[in-house]
Amino acid sequence: MSSLQSRVLVAVIGVPVLAYVVLWAPPLVMMVALCVLAGIGGMELQRCVSGVRRSEMVGISAVFPCFTVVWYYERPDQIALLFIIQLVFNFGYAIFKAGKVRFNQIMAALFGGSFIGYSFAAFLRMEAAGIHRAYLLLPFILSFACDTFAYFTGMALGKHKLAPKVSPKKTIEGSIGGLAGNVVCGSLFAWIMDTCFGAGIGYGWMAVLSLLCGIVAQIGDLSFSLIKREFGIKDYGHLFLEHGGVLDRFDSVLFVAPVVELVLRMTV
Repeated sequence: MSSLQSRVLVAVIGVPVLAYVVLWAPPLVMMVALCVLAGIGGMELQRCVSGVRRSEMVGISAVFPCFTVVWYYERPDQIALLFIIQLVFNFGYAIFKAGKVRFNQIMAALFGGSFIGYSFAAFLRMEAAGIHRAYLLLPFILSFACDTFAYFTGMALGKHKLAPKVSPKKTIEGSIGGLAGNVVCGSLFAWIMDTCFGAGIGYGWMAVLSLLCGIVAQIGDLSFSLIKREFGIKDYGHLFLEHGGVLDRFDSVLFVAPVVELVLRMTV
């Protein structure tokens, strides 16, 4: 199966499931889905850093992101306590293992438990704040659109490398195409929201948000590529076939979701 065929297959199956969970599923179903993604993401990161598929640290790194998602659903104002719990537990475990757990493994567990869980929980926080659930699609739209337009623009026009030592296939032309595609898709989203729900979204406001999220999405993509390159792996996993694992597919979303949440809380 070619990379393009894999992308199409994942899109055909994944888009309807994603739309149902985000738009119509009960909040509990959304929380469970986000817990699963966060847990797999934390596990993938620990496997990448530690170089082993099964270990106690891999299990810990899978549990804490799930715990973080649930915590944000029930206790969103007690983030400091959650971070302290994770910090003490991970270092306490490392001390108990007497040098068998490396510092980068501890940091991977903390990063996965805090950042990955926090980012996926952004969707629950937006839903709990009363933001229309259609807006919850924006982090996906403004991540996947950027990635897709960058991919095809890079294939057609790419000549100048964007970050050759981090992600050799990405080009400046592809990056610009991704930003332009984001503006197009963001404007289309605004038009649909205005037409169907009378949301009154300003197209200028949406263009700025789309550009901002396009930049953040590409930084997120390159950030997780940087981690992969440092530890010498091609993909974090194979859950999404040629797309790789959760961190391969949702790396941009993890960076974009908190940005969208922050902007929507201030403007919607």
